[in-house]
Amino acid sequence: MVRIISYKTRQKEDGTEFYLLEVQGGIEMIKSQTTGQYYATAKKATVSTTFDEDTCRGLIGTEFPGKVVKIKTEPYSYTIKDSGEVITLEHRFIYLPDDVDSQEEVIAKELETAFM
Repeated sequence: MVRIISYKTRQKEDGTEFYLLEVQGGIEMIKSQTTGQYYATAKKATVSTTFDEDTCRGLIGTEFPGKVVKIKTEPYSYTIKDSGEVITLEHRFIYLPDDVDSQEEVIAKELETAFM
């Protein structure tokens, strides 16, 4: 299950706005590489919509079947908001429905392995 936790506004090339839903998967316990201690986290992803802003706002808190999975990507720079530190990432997170067509799942796996 994933939960809609927020929405974001983006602009198309022609200047019109559209909205993304931010979804979050379940809690996971991860061991810190620095301290060796465990911490709780959850994977997040965004999903494009055809909804207006009021609909997106009203959907916050809604849960639906699926999962957020990590896929490999080409390296890109990312700035950590709190510290301003610029790091290089080689992954992103995407949403996959539970009832995903097996061909779609194969494509997602191919995306993941294409950049390994």
